[in-house]
Amino acid sequence: MVLVDQASKAAALSGLSLDERVPLLGDLLGLQLAFNPGAIFSLGAEFTGVRTLLGVGAVVVLIVAAARARTGWWAVGIGLILGGAVGNLIDRLFSPPGFGVGHVTDFLAYGTLFIGNLADVALGAGVIVLGLNLWIRHRRARAGTTNDGVTGGAAPAAGSAVSWS
Repeated sequence: MVLVDQASKAAALSGLSLDERVPLLGDLLGLQLAFNPGAIFSLGAEFTGVRTLLGVGAVVVLIVAAARARTGWWAVGIGLILGGAVGNLIDRLFSPPGFGVGHVTDFLAYGTLFIGNLADVALGAGVIVLGLNLWIRHRRARAGTTNDGVTGGAAPAAGSAVSWS
């Protein structure tokens, strides 16, 4: 994910303009170069250095969480978020205007709402995967079932496998 994100940003830097939008789906989706010192909607633009430090901390926490993921879906969700976080952190560390305060390269223009990048797509997808996983677990808990089909909170038989998703 990180390599695809960085390659797409390099392509955007070499082929897109700050002033002109290339339409992909009419006015709904296009390509336009932008540099974001903040988070989504440029929030926190005046705290880019702090955001970089928070990003480093988040990456460390996500690496630990990925190592502890107990199901494939948790690993996928955390992996997507980790890939997106690392992709944008690389920009913050190494892009102009300087080390640790770099602006994130964006190029996916969503109508007139905002301009993002593939790292942002990965972040959003990861949040959706984890959210769906939590929703499914909640629904199963309310229905009295676990992932292995045990109902009503009954204890599994001795020696049987238990799923901890």
